[in-house]
Amino acid sequence: MPIPETWLYLTVDFFCIIFPFLFSFHPRLKFYKQWRYFFVPGAVTATLFVLWDALFTHMGVWGFNHRYVCGTWLLGLPLEEYLFFICIPYACVFTYHSLTTLIRFRPHSQWATYVSVVFIVLLLAVGLTHLPQAYTSVTCLLMAAALVLTIVLKAPYMGAFYVQYAAIYPMFLLSNGVLTGSFTEEPVVWYNNAENLGLRIFTIPAEDTFYGMLLLLMNIAGMEYLKARAARQSPAAAA
Repeated sequence: MPIPETWLYLTVDFFCIIFPFLFSFHPRLKFYKQWRYFFVPGAVTATLFVLWDALFTHMGVWGFNHRYVCGTWLLGLPLEEYLFFICIPYACVFTYHSLTTLIRFRPHSQWATYVSVVFIVLLLAVGLTHLPQAYTSVTCLLMAAALVLTIVLKAPYMGAFYVQYAAIYPMFLLSNGVLTGSFTEEPVVWYNNAENLGLRIFTIPAEDTFYGMLLLLMNIAGMEYLKARAARQSPAAAA
């Protein structure tokens, strides 16, 4: 039986989170024990992105196709968009946790700093030369600022973060491809090309790569901060 069109975005959210959620209880991973470090940064990040999302929707930077959503709206956003900011970060932070649990990463990996510097230069160059394009400039400049902060703070998790992002990127292309019209007559989420570079990876705006990276970095940075604070207060508490 085919999925009703109005369930499409909801279905994407569901399949992005269901397997990470189930494997959160795997005896080797035990991600459920990390939930206390994930929920607060996740809620703060989701709130900030929802506000950004609602503003850009109001400005016409992007919008949503009523054909593919269930019909519950708040602040101009469909219910599925709110779930997106829960399901996607959860799945990606679970992947990050799994990698760091199963693979030993060297703290303060120098190569990660080099990658961050390259990204910062690229993002500043693109963001500052495309200030009229709201999606391009805001995303690039915010992502550049976040990476500068990780260098200043000597964030020890950036090597693992980059490996995790590379690992989930094919799934990013698949899920965002569904949302941007790679497999449907019309996109679930449409973009105003006057507000972006007009460059697409398949049907996905190039800016989405760094929008997604910023979303995940904020979640992971917040989680790692809380874990480090707990470890300072009580080494056993961060286990």
